[in-house]
Amino acid sequence: MMFNEEFETLPRQALEALQLKRLQSMLERVYANVPFYRTAFDRAGIRPDDVRSLQDLQRLPFTTKQNMRDSYPYGLFAAPMEEIVRIHASSGTTGKPTVVGYTQKDIETWTELMARTFVTAGAHKGDIIHNAYGYGLFTGGLGAHYGAERLGASVIPISGGNTKRQIMIMQDFGSTVLTCTPSYALFMAEEAKIEGVDFRNLKLRVGIFGAEPWSEAMRVEIEEKLNLTALDIYGLSEIMGPGVAQECYVAKSGLHIWEDHFIPEIIDPETCQVVPEGTKGELVITTITKQGIPLVRYRTRDITSITYEPCACGRTHARLARLSGRSDDMIIIRGVNVFPSQIESILVGIEGVEPHYLLIVDRQDNLDTLEVHVEVDERLFSDEIKVLQALSRSIEKEIKDMLGVTSRVKLVEPKTIQRSEGKATRVIDKRKLV
Repeated sequence: MMFNEEFETLPRQALEALQLKRLQSMLERVYANVPFYRTAFDRAGIRPDDVRSLQDLQRLPFTTKQNMRDSYPYGLFAAPMEEIVRIHASSGTTGKPTVVGYTQKDIETWTELMARTFVTAGAHKGDIIHNAYGYGLFTGGLGAHYGAERLGASVIPISGGNTKRQIMIMQDFGSTVLTCTPSYALFMAEEAKIEGVDFRNLKLRVGIFGAEPWSEAMRVEIEEKLNLTALDIYGLSEIMGPGVAQECYVAKSGLHIWEDHFIPEIIDPETCQVVPEGTKGELVITTITKQGIPLVRYRTRDITSITYEPCACGRTHARLARLSGRSDDMIIIRGVNVFPSQIESILVGIEGVEPHYLLIVDRQDNLDTLEVHVEVDERLFSDEIKVLQALSRSIEKEIKDMLGVTSRVKLVEPKTIQRSEGKATRVIDKRKLV
C-alpha cells in the first residue's frame, strides 16, 4: 500500500531527471533571493546555470547550522514574510535556535510527505494515531498531526508529558499507532508496569519512533514491552521536520528518503568528499521543492550510509541505514570513536539491566575516562554485592571487547537516572568544562 504510488515508484532515471529539474529551479531562486547563497556561490566560482547534472551538486558549498544561526532569524528565507504562513524553530541547546519558515505550498508538501510516511509505516485511514511528539516551535507534533489528518486517520494531539494520562488515553481511546521518541516509549512502558497496565491488552499495532538515534536492540526491547511493530522515522526541522525519511513495515531495512523532494549525499565528515554507496559517513541533504527556506547541501551531522538497491516494498527511493549517532555527538576516548547507541546495543542484551544509562566522560591525569551508569532491576540490585560486582565486570568486558574502550561501569538503583519525555540525555562530557 502506498500514498502516492506514482512518485514513490518512479524509475531511477525518471526520478533523477525530476531531481535535476527541481534542483536547477531551486538554485536560481536562492541565488536571486538569498544574499548568503549569492555570496557563497560567487566565492565558489559557480552560478546556478553551471549545474547541468546531479554530479555538479558536489561543486556547490555546504550549508551548516552555524550559517543558520548567523542568519538568525530570517536571513536565509527565500520567500518574503507575507508568503510565510508558519514559523518553527529548533530547541537550540547552545546559542540561538535555528529558524525555519513555511509557505502554504511548503505546508502542503510536508503534509503530503507525512501522510506518505504514515502509509509507509503501515498506517491507514482507520487508525487512531496517538501523537506524543511535542507541539509548539518543535516541528514533530504538528508535522505528524497534519500528515495523520491528510491520511484520513483519527489523530489524538496529546503531545508529551503527563505519562499516566497518556496511558489512560491509549487504553480508553483505542489508540492503534504511537508516535514519540524511542526513549519516551520505554518510559511509557515503565510507567504502565507501575500502573498495572499490560500493553498486550491495548490496541497499539505500530510505533513510529524518531528524533534521537536508537539501536536495533532497543527496537526489540520496545516491541516486546509495548507489543507493537517499532519503526524508525527521520526528519529535522532545518530540512522540513519529521517525514524526511521513513522505514517501511514490509522490509524494516533502512529508511526511504523522499528523493522527489530531497537529494541526499553521504560525505566523509573530515575530508567533506562524497563517499561510495554503502559507506558510512555524514548525511548531507539538499531541499529541491522548499520555498520558504531552501537549503543547499545542508550538513546534518547525522551518521548513516545509503543504498539505492530495490526494496521489497516496491518503493524506488534510496534508503538510509539506521542512524548510528551524530558526527558532533561522537565521543572520542583515547583515540576511539564511540557513539552512545553502540553502548546501548551492548546494555539492552544483558539480563537484569534496564534500558536507561548515562555516559560520563572525564579527564584524569591527562587521560580520558569513561564511566557508564546503568540501571538494574529491583531484584538484581537487592542481590549480593559480589553478584553486582561480577555484572559490572562483565559489562566492562563487553564494552572493551566490542569497542576497544576501557570503562568503569557503575550499577545504580532503578529510576535514579533522569528520565526524559523528549530527547534523552545520554552523555555528560566533563572535559568541556575544563
